[in-house]
Parts: sequence; structure tokens; C-alpha cells
Amino acid sequence: MLGFGVRKRRCKSIARRLAVGVLLTSFMVILHCLSTPAVQQVNQQKVTVALSCSHHLSQTWVHNLTNYSQSRTSLSGECVPTLDIMFMKTHKTASSTLLNIIFRFGEKHGLKFAFPKGRNDFSYPSPFLCSHVKDFQPGVCFNILCNHMRFNGHEVAKLLPADAAYFTILRDPAELFESSFHYYSRAIPLTWGIHGDGKLAEFLREPMNYYTPGSYNSFYLKNLLFFDFGFDNNLEPDHPLVERGIQTLSQRFQLVLMAEHFEESLILLKDTLCWTMEDMLFFKLNARKDSSVSRLTPALRAKAREWNGADWRLYQHFNATFWAKVEAYGWTRMEQEVKELRRRNAEMAAMCIEGGGAVEAGLIRDTDLLPWQPVGENSILGYNLRKNIDPKYRELCRKMLTPEIQYLSELGVNLWLTRLWGWLKDTIF
Repeated sequence: MLGFGVRKRRCKSIARRLAVGVLLTSFMVILHCLSTPAVQQVNQQKVTVALSCSHHLSQTWVHNLTNYSQSRTSLSGECVPTLDIMFMKTHKTASSTLLNIIFRFGEKHGLKFAFPKGRNDFSYPSPFLCSHVKDFQPGVCFNILCNHMRFNGHEVAKLLPADAAYFTILRDPAELFESSFHYYSRAIPLTWGIHGDGKLAEFLREPMNYYTPGSYNSFYLKNLLFFDFGFDNNLEPDHPLVERGIQTLSQRFQLVLMAEHFEESLILLKDTLCWTMEDMLFFKLNARKDSSVSRLTPALRAKAREWNGADWRLYQHFNATFWAKVEAYGWTRMEQEVKELRRRNAEMAAMCIEGGGAVEAGLIRDTDLLPWQPVGENSILGYNLRKNIDPKYRELCRKMLTPEIQYLSELGVNLWLTRLWGWLKDTIF
């Protein structure tokens, strides 16, 4: 009878979790429908396409042009900072750390951001539309576009001057898959039937036993990078459209960074945009605690790359172009610059961070510095701001430690949908 009772309680527990999961999924679908334009309907209607903002410069933009040159060099021969940028924020690639750098630069120069409406992304996973942008008006220019989106180059081009700099960041698809699989696991119904501690290994053993193309949030499980860039994530790696997509991105993006070589990436970005070393200072944001990370064996890594074959081809292509740019920059020069960046970052950490490093979410005292957590977990690390910081650096320290959601709020973005979802997420789980 005891064994039967235990099984009965387990069945009830599983039933409760499934019920909560179904309710949660239903709510997420409703939120998505309420906050996302009907893409199919838009495609069926005749839509007047706005000219690029380059043809209709606002008075604000004309004023900016008198103060900042968009060319790489000034009359004196010195390069001047690029102010018009499109950062394609990919998932699970250290992109939140880059976003903090961009937010600080935009604030520093008083630039105009193209922000989402009511949330922290542009109605992802729907393809980006200009109508997703707060205060969008046809012909009005923005300086910076940088929040999560599913890339749609034609629509993006309507918001930025023609000479805006485009850059993005990639990560080894095996590591990205591991991160995405765990971070979004409770939001992907396809994985709910996998039990035990070795869920990732079980999934990769026979992915098609669990994966169904087009299922709710299934894109998080296969070729997430390719999906983020607006392509079909279910293409086989040898499909001609994969190579065509890679070439399209090569023509669109001036610089593709590598998460595994983040500091070298920042030095290339600094050089490309003519920003300063101070602009590149960073603290690693949204890092996971070690206990939440699955260590990939060589066999699992190979399986993950094979399963994410389109992403692997994409990564290999831009990894080669990345190192070609490093070589052109100069190996000795790069080594020196990285060393200087690390020295400056270490100085800032000692000045800004209590204890010198990241702590678990439960140990963060200031909720304004508490990072967004995945459903049902507190696996994302954050920081505590040191007391008695030199007033000269206190504001910079605080901004460098501020997570994305809180920083967006400080920049004036109304995040009612994001905050509603966060409240429900934390209340239910």
C-alpha cells in the first residue's frame, strides 16, 4: 500500500505540473497574440512601404549631422565615432553584455534609440516590422537599433541612415544549444516529457523523438542563430538557402563578433566604430551559476553541432572572417589592446563591485540590480554595488551593473508586458 500511495502522490504531482505548464503555455500564447501584429494579415494586404529615413531627415538628425560626422575620418585625418548602429542581438551569445555597452554609449552621446513597445523585444519571434517600434513614423531616423528581434533587413533599413554600421555576435552552436536548452526548458513543451538529470544528452541521442518543426517555441531547440537572422531554422546544412543566407549576412554586417573571444571582439568593434577604450569597459552580465551548466563531452558537442548544422556552417564562416580581421589588425597590437582592456576592467571591478565578482540572485540586495531569471529558477548571477564609491565613478559603476530590463526602464521604455509576464512567472513558480 505504501508503494501505491507513493505512486499516487507522484502521479498527482506530475498532473499538477502538467496543468500549470498547460496554463502557462496558454497564457504565453495569449500574450503573444495580444502584443504581436498579425503578420499573415499584413502580408495579404497592400502595404505602403515607407522610404528610408535617409530620404526624410528629421530636424533632430540634421542637427546631429552638424555636430557629428558619419565618415570614418575627419578633415584633420582623425577618425570620429560612428553614431548610427544596428546591433543584431542574438540569443545566448553574451549579447546582454554588449547591449549594456551600447546603452551607455547612446546615453553618453544623447542618441535616439529605436525601442520596442511594452516589452523588451520587437515582438519576437515574429519577423521585425517598423510598427513594432515605439514612436515610429515613416521617414524619421533613429541612431541605434539594438533589442532582440527576428531580423528583417528590409524593415530595419527604413529606420536607420544608409551608412549605419551593422554588427552582431555569434557563439559556438554546441555551447549556445546547451544554454538555450536549459534556459528555455520550461517554456518549450516539446522537452517536458524528458525526465532525469541527463535531459540534454537524452534529447541529442535521438532529437526527432522529441522535436516537431513549428511547435510552440521549437525554434529554441534547433538552429536558433539561423532563426534569429530571419531564416528557416529547419533547413539541412547543405541546402542552397543556407549558403545564400550566409552570403546575405556577409553583405549586410560589417562585423560579426565571437562570444568565445569577447575581448578581441570588443577591440575590433572599437576600431571599426572609432569608439574609445572607456566605451568598451564591461562586466559580464547574465552569466549562469556553474551548477546550472551541463558540461559537454566531445561526443555531445559533436552531436549538438550536427543537430544545429545550419548554425554550425554560419559560425564556421564568420569565425574565419573574424580571425582574418584580427590578423589584419595585427596580432601584437591586438594582444596589447586586450591586455589594456583587461587592466581597465579589473580596475573598474575593484572600484565598483562588492567582493569583486558576481553572486547568486538570492544574495543581491538591490532589486534594481537583480537580473531577469528563467522560469522556475534563480540561475542567473548578478552583482552588489560597493559602498563608498568615489562620486566621480558611482554613476558609471551603477550603469555597468544594471541589467537590461532595468536599464530599458531608465531609458524610458514602458515594459508593461514584460513586467506582467515576470510577475506571473515568479508567482506561479
